[in-house]
Amino acid sequence: MPAAALKEWAVTCDALAAGEQVVIIRKGGIGEKRFELPHPSFFLFPTYAHQRPELVRPDAAVRYADALERRDDPEHLPLTLWAALHDSYPIRDPEALEAIDGLQILTGDYANERLRWRRTQPLWAVVLRVARVADPPVLAVGPEHGGCVSWLVLPESIALGTHAPVLDDPRFAAAADAVRTALAPFVLTA
Repeated sequence: MPAAALKEWAVTCDALAAGEQVVIIRKGGIGEKRFELPHPSFFLFPTYAHQRPELVRPDAAVRYADALERRDDPEHLPLTLWAALHDSYPIRDPEALEAIDGLQILTGDYANERLRWRRTQPLWAVVLRVARVADPPVLAVGPEHGGCVSWLVLPESIALGTHAPVLDDPRFAAAADAVRTALAPFVLTA
C-alpha cells in the first residue's frame, strides 16, 4: 500500500521537528467537505501556500522566519518527517482553542477564524508523534500534489526508512498530556 502524506504549513512542520509542539490544528482544505484522519501514520508534506508571518505567534515568526519567507513549493521535496497519530480532539468552542493557545504556534485570531469557517464541521486538534527520517525519500512534486487538500497518496517508490522520534518518550508523554489536560473540559464523552 502506498504511503500517505499530510500537507501542513512548513512553519508548523519546523515547529514539530523542533519538538516545540505536538499538536496541529486542522479543518481541511477547500477541496474537502470535512477533515478526516484515515491514516494512523504518514509523512508530513511541508507546504508554503497560504502561510504568512502574521498568522503565527510573533515569537514563532522570528524563530521560523526561513520557512515563512518561502512562498513556492519545491520541485523536489525531501520527506524528512514521519508522524504517527496519537490522539485527536474535535473543537467547537473558542475557549478550547484558548486552552491550547500556548501549545501551538498559530495566533489565536487565525485559529478562531479556522474554527468559524464551515461552522457545521469541527476544528481538529491532532496530536502527532513526529520522527525525523534519517535518509529521507525525495518526492518529485507534480501537479497532482497541489491544491487545497489535506492528504496525498505518494508513489509506491516512496518508503519509510530509519527514523527516530523528535522527542523522547517522557517529553512526548508530557506534551501530549498537556494537550489532553487543556482540552479535557471541552471534550464530550459518550
